[in-house]
Amino acid sequence: MIGAQQVTELALAEARRRSQADETIVLVTDRVDASLRWANNTMTTNGETTSRMITVISIVRADDGARVGSVRSSAADPAVISDLVAASQRAAAAATPARDSAPALAGGDLPSDWENPVPRTGVDAFLGVADGLARGFRGDDTLFGYARHVLETTFVATSTGLRRRYTQPTGSVEINAKRGGASAWAGLSTPDFVSVSTDSMLEELATRLAWSARTIELPAGRYETIMPPSTVADMMIYLSWTMGGRGAQEGRTALSAPGGGTRVGDKLTSLPLTLYSDPAAAGLECMPFVAVSTSSDQASVFDNGMDIGRVDWIRDGVINALAYPRAAAAEFDQPVAVGADNLVMTGGSASVADMIADTERGLLLTTLWYIREVDPSVLLLTGLTRDGVYLVEDGKVSAAVNNFRFNESPLDLLRRATEAGRSEVTLPREWGDWATRAHMPALRIPDFHMSSVSQAQ
Repeated sequence: MIGAQQVTELALAEARRRSQADETIVLVTDRVDASLRWANNTMTTNGETTSRMITVISIVRADDGARVGSVRSSAADPAVISDLVAASQRAAAAATPARDSAPALAGGDLPSDWENPVPRTGVDAFLGVADGLARGFRGDDTLFGYARHVLETTFVATSTGLRRRYTQPTGSVEINAKRGGASAWAGLSTPDFVSVSTDSMLEELATRLAWSARTIELPAGRYETIMPPSTVADMMIYLSWTMGGRGAQEGRTALSAPGGGTRVGDKLTSLPLTLYSDPAAAGLECMPFVAVSTSSDQASVFDNGMDIGRVDWIRDGVINALAYPRAAAAEFDQPVAVGADNLVMTGGSASVADMIADTERGLLLTTLWYIREVDPSVLLLTGLTRDGVYLVEDGKVSAAVNNFRFNESPLDLLRRATEAGRSEVTLPREWGDWATRAHMPALRIPDFHMSSVSQAQ
């Protein structure tokens, strides 16, 4: 298989030869994926895979606007490049004018690492995790779960001379432990597994399973609830996915203002919380430029290769910014803002244990799952609790309780939150396959809406 760098140059050369597009953008992502799985206290599978995704984007400019054709392929054979370019140019010629059309980005100096080999990963990354699991397998609890480590190296090359390259490490560990009829989950994200402590995860799971020695049934209703960082991440990540400026300007989202415009400037919470994305966030570093194969309200193919910086979406409790690619920013007279592939929320100083100690009676959630949107106009979400909901009484966890279906909006949760705990790196349970880089606080919600009892385990 030829190098990704060669693929970009071959595609650009083929585009020049065919001369059916005014500009061409080529994205190549080489992915190396290692995984480890276990069930019933036994290692089951491990392995490594490699893959490549090639995207050719053709842009045809005319008096009535620019037309775009984007074609992707996972085929590694260089012979497909000519067909990809031809298909992309045909798609552009047949397309309607793109509303996100923007001037071409200028080229620059070739990155110093452009010609370097693509880095690799493998199952050796999991040696520390496997050692800890081996000790856990000898215990009384039954363990299930998996670990994964992915290295994605993305190359962006354009006919205007722009060249960008970035290698993104993504790692996570998820362990589900069972004891009798009780179940508990713990997960974490990591770029390299260097600081992963399986023993600490197993200790946390053992504590939660011990809480389940006593169980009680509670009805649906509104409960004072402590949401640990993982559950807050699941809700805030969904919020971040809806913060496109165009949708808000056009009255299509919960960030649209009554009567027109957006809710930028609205105060969401009296807590001094700031929600931001930043490709340079320590421990959560991610791709510092745009690399997308299709356009959306939050990113545009015309902006491929454009630098991404920090954006404060909420600042000190106030909605501060929405996502605007270059064309939308010009249309609505707003600053350009594109989010990085991470999300951080500031918090307070209390740990989850401190928040439990300060609770007279309430619930402690551990994970959420099967989250779906019910009403986009207010961003109302529904979902289920899973693997541990606990009753807190007089500052201590006293029992496990049944699962619930919940109905909540992340915007409304922020409005009603009365306390934010210490912010920490966390892995969202529901969105962990797509969004692993999160740094969130715990939140205290005085009246979290458990809309019905669930039979989910």
